[in-house]
Amino acid sequence: MLRLVLNLVPDTVQLLPPPPRAQRRPVTTTFHGHTRVDPYRWLREAHLPEVQAHLKAENAYCEAWFEPLATLRQDLYQEMLARIQEDDDSVPWREHGWWTTQRTARGQAYPTYWRWKDGSDPQSAQRVLDLNALAEGKDYLDLGEFEVSPNGHWLAYSLDETGALDYTLYLKDLRSGQLYARTWDDTDSVAWAADSRTLFYVTKDAAKRTHRVWRHTLAQGEEAQASDVLVYEERNELFWVDVSTTRDGRWVVVGIHSKDSSELRVIPAHRPQGRMRVVVPRRKGREASLDHRHGQFHLLLNDTGPNFRWVTVDARRPDVTQAQEQLAHRSDVMLEDLDLFAHHAVLSQRHRGVQQLRIFDLRTGQDHLVAFDEAVYSAEGSINAEFDTSLFRLEYTSLVTPHTVYDYDMEARTLTQRKRQAVLGAFDPAHYDCTQISATAADGTTVPISLVWKRSMHHPGRPAPLLLEGYGAYGIPNDVYFSSTRLSLLDRGVVVALAHVRGGGDLGRTWYEDGKLAHKMNSFTDFIACSQTLCQRGWTQPQSLIIEGGSAGGLLMAACANLQPDLFKAVVAEVPFVDVLNTMLDPTLPLTVGEYLEWGNPQRRKDYETLRAYSPYDNLRPAAYPAMYLRCGLNDSQVPYWEAVKYAAKLRDLKTDAHPVLVSIDLQAGHAGASGRYDALKERAQTLAFMLQQWGMA
Repeated sequence: MLRLVLNLVPDTVQLLPPPPRAQRRPVTTTFHGHTRVDPYRWLREAHLPEVQAHLKAENAYCEAWFEPLATLRQDLYQEMLARIQEDDDSVPWREHGWWTTQRTARGQAYPTYWRWKDGSDPQSAQRVLDLNALAEGKDYLDLGEFEVSPNGHWLAYSLDETGALDYTLYLKDLRSGQLYARTWDDTDSVAWAADSRTLFYVTKDAAKRTHRVWRHTLAQGEEAQASDVLVYEERNELFWVDVSTTRDGRWVVVGIHSKDSSELRVIPAHRPQGRMRVVVPRRKGREASLDHRHGQFHLLLNDTGPNFRWVTVDARRPDVTQAQEQLAHRSDVMLEDLDLFAHHAVLSQRHRGVQQLRIFDLRTGQDHLVAFDEAVYSAEGSINAEFDTSLFRLEYTSLVTPHTVYDYDMEARTLTQRKRQAVLGAFDPAHYDCTQISATAADGTTVPISLVWKRSMHHPGRPAPLLLEGYGAYGIPNDVYFSSTRLSLLDRGVVVALAHVRGGGDLGRTWYEDGKLAHKMNSFTDFIACSQTLCQRGWTQPQSLIIEGGSAGGLLMAACANLQPDLFKAVVAEVPFVDVLNTMLDPTLPLTVGEYLEWGNPQRRKDYETLRAYSPYDNLRPAAYPAMYLRCGLNDSQVPYWEAVKYAAKLRDLKTDAHPVLVSIDLQAGHAGASGRYDALKERAQTLAFMLQQWGMA
């Protein structure tokens, strides 16, 4: 049966089939005396033919809905593509006496990597890795690790060909171009020892938790297939492991982390078979990071306060109880990262929400801040592989300033621009404006909101179509950034806003702690307060307000739609974490046991009730909901496809309105969406077309 759908394109009528209706197969469970019925649990079984048929039906319905917008989607794609400099090189970085750059070419979806010897002609560069060649015949490709040995002879790189974060590790002899005789599956981080023959690597368990550190010694023939040495195994499912090297190349660091605790161990890089030592023992609630310089380990520790302090310990006899404090904890400054060099240290800190780079001269003890012209911006360290240097490479952006790479001379205190992202066409940053306002949350907390718009298309105080983005989890800040694809909205008169809600790290560690576990509801009420404030102050109105978030940000979107559905015109949720309670009750899933410290463990009644109170899937009810556009990936191992698919099925059962509920399932990708740059642009064009249609601007 066909039904008439009006208004997709003015003065047209579209014939649409009815949306897919999944069969109800109720599964009843009881926890802590509370009984729940899940009618769509069967949609988790991707191998079942009826599940595959339903996914294809969802995609077919989504494609049919978008069909009248085909011209708009193509126009959006072409205008976004026209802003991109397709033939481009990254700023080269120096490591181990070689310069390396990443190149993109017109028509190629992936970059290639090239290098040349220090002092030689860049035109004679050697091609190190061609991802386009490696992607031939594949629907998906993602580069994970890219680590060159200290002698420059070997490249360790890893590839995911499904989107499921299943990385295979390869070694390439850069002298001959030949691959090593062996590969390794289910890998994560890698680290070279100083001898360039010993490689440390990490593998995952069945739940995709990194849990083992191995040591492999390069060999010939059958010896290359010999069993590797297990260096460390983490059995506590709350913890995961990684490996790295200190910037000075003297130590291999084995990091063991949970959501609220760290243990740090080191192995001498020049004696890779030597004894592994503990520098920071495991202690509940204590987190740490480590680097090394001139016989001392430099640590960021949160043992005296949530925002961390900077200390040093003797590398010969590391005893954190005898640490020497270099910088004390401050309640108004979050210490986020520490980069050590031969004579300097760069401290990345956040002061009242503003990112700062603080430079220390370790010879004199003097320090200063890197000065930037804009009041609201993002600035962080880039690739800084060299230890003995006075140059610090950083990346800078703002709502109106494209991504920019600078070299900062720590001695001369000067910034040198190395590259600014090209935005082709008529883009002029002076044509756009931005500001930051605040909302007052339900408990009186002040929540920042950043806004950007085109001067000629919008005047503050006049309600406009507005897109509000949010995330609010894991302590990850929702920092401001420039987006050339966003111009397709701004140039049409849309205002774009970013809500800096609790649960993120926007205002320090306490801001994060106040939006997790038992306090998670603060993330949602903060976002609603931001939405209401934007309406009350005349920036927009509910019928013109669209909200967008991905992953944990998708949870934010769906939870807010449940709490106040009449506040929003439409919701865009990418790979949304919406079946929260069912997921957290299943310890076999990757996004469960390690996440207990973020969301709570529902095996405990108190945590169960907290999760039950906001889990979007469980809190759907008969009501008029905004239009919904959900994106997910079949191979997503972080937020499985079925979360969005189940949510859409249940929502269609309960909602009392005629607004569309669309689900787009990428059958060849995972959490990150399409891997090639052109396919990614096409995905974004479709998302923007949905928004513009909802605003009546299609």
